[in-house]
Amino acid sequence: MSRIAEAFKNKKAFIPFITCGDPDLETTKAAVHAMVENGADMIELGIPFSDPTAEGPVIQGANVRALSGGVTTDKVFDMVRDLRKDISIPLLFMTYANVVYSYGAEKFISLCKETGIDGLILPDVPFEEKEEFSGLCDKYDVALVSFIAPTSENRIAMIAREAKGFIYVVSSLGVTGVRSEIKTDLGSIVKLIRENTDVPCAIGFGISTPEQAAKMSSVADGVIIGSAIIRLLEKYGMEAPKYIGEYVKSIKDAI
Repeated sequence: MSRIAEAFKNKKAFIPFITCGDPDLETTKAAVHAMVENGADMIELGIPFSDPTAEGPVIQGANVRALSGGVTTDKVFDMVRDLRKDISIPLLFMTYANVVYSYGAEKFISLCKETGIDGLILPDVPFEEKEEFSGLCDKYDVALVSFIAPTSENRIAMIAREAKGFIYVVSSLGVTGVRSEIKTDLGSIVKLIRENTDVPCAIGFGISTPEQAAKMSSVADGVIIGSAIIRLLEKYGMEAPKYIGEYVKSIKDAI
């Protein structure tokens, strides 16, 4: 069984997201350790990019701070090697196609395998164009995670049938960010996914409170949270890992 499948086994998975290098890579490492210690089942590591089109202002700000601090893709790979010395839960990269292209797709994905990255999330690559990456991901056994959004409609079954790792269900239209209310009929989307695949699905975009997390985890197999964690980094800087650990525990307890 893959590490990703293991993370969903007999429980609801909590998947926090963090932008690598905000405010610096040492703080990122400390935050990852705090998340693991407080129950995170899988972690999305954002490789900063200058034009993160899926992100709202909170995560855009984190990308700017990380890039201003001199974070590079090579430094992020080095950080993952370091984390893998004592962290065994699944780690996924979330970044943009241009980051992978400019690095060299085969070099990037083979290094994912070598350093212990379990999956890759590329929000700007549509399902119909995933072949450019999916062959290499299959070759190196790195799950290329598919997105299903409220606008996917008649494509949901098709995307679900080809999904690897887990399916990222986008809760709402628009970019990432905290939302006071999520009104999408996610139950019917998840029902259609489950009719077409056994691959687990996790809901992201807009979730921030334990109450929202509990509600979303009752519909899906897991919950993804990013902006609320980045806000803690923005507020507390290098002191943030302690607060991130407490926050992760509150979400994990809720689901």
